[in-house]
Amino acid sequence: MNFPKYDGNIHPVEWVNDFQNHINLKEKLKADDNINYAISLVNATIKLPTGIDSFEKLCGETSKFISNFRQLCYNAEINDIDEQKKYLIQSLPSNNYLFDELSKRKEKINSTNVLIKEFEEIVTEESNLIRHGSIVALKHVVTGKYLSSIKDLNYKTGSEVQMVFVNDLFDSNALWKITFKSGKELASYTDIANFMCLEHKNSGKTLGIYIRSINGYKLYNDIKSPVTSHKEVNCNRSTNHNVQWKFKNSKLENYQGYLKSNDTINLCINNVKDQQVFLRSHDFQFTIGNDTFQEVVCHNERLGGSDEWCLELIKQKNMP
Repeated sequence: MNFPKYDGNIHPVEWVNDFQNHINLKEKLKADDNINYAISLVNATIKLPTGIDSFEKLCGETSKFISNFRQLCYNAEINDIDEQKKYLIQSLPSNNYLFDELSKRKEKINSTNVLIKEFEEIVTEESNLIRHGSIVALKHVVTGKYLSSIKDLNYKTGSEVQMVFVNDLFDSNALWKITFKSGKELASYTDIANFMCLEHKNSGKTLGIYIRSINGYKLYNDIKSPVTSHKEVNCNRSTNHNVQWKFKNSKLENYQGYLKSNDTINLCINNVKDQQVFLRSHDFQFTIGNDTFQEVVCHNERLGGSDEWCLELIKQKNMP
């Protein structure tokens, strides 16, 4: 699902070839967006000029990036590793993930080779981080199907609002925009405000359980799901950022890192009784007309494999 940013570690022609194969396999973007997608995957530390409108130009501008730092140090006769670390860190924007992580690791760096290695590792990590405003997909781990919704396709029972299901097909109906309650660029598992809003890309409506309003107060109502009579999950309320899902890493207890692509997570929300209910899918199906859909629900039972979702980064924020 993910494609790595170009960091100068392989020949640019090889990277572009891999990227073009990625496009052909996934068919995620329109043809006129492909070069913009490729440019967005080049790490921010690589300064690209304007006017790049082809893969050939992109290759020419990025081919020597990795060697630039070594060459500059050589030309300036900067051989002391502490000076090299200082200049590399100072070249990065402050309050930036690369800046922060390299600053944390600088004490264990004792050679130019180690400095470059640590920097490359951080670049790779940074390219997989989920950011405020990123577009993601949520793959149900047990079934391999994607959390999906279709604009204006509503349940025929329960709330009768826009329904949610899991689907074998990965398409634009499986795209969700993430925003964080904290408003921060990145979200840490240890942050007390580790909540996210999931806005369906096609419809602009947010993932939640049914919300109704009485005298201006929003209430989470226990509407039953179509088949199993768990709590119905739906897309309701346009851009309603009060629908916040708490996330935790389902594989690593007390994990202290940042939310990133390919993390396996559990998602929960509070119901009308202020109980945590977890997002789940299973093999139960319901029909609307001639079409069959696999149910997605919330529940307050014991957690298991059916409650695990793999978070897959599709686009960084502000990408065309």
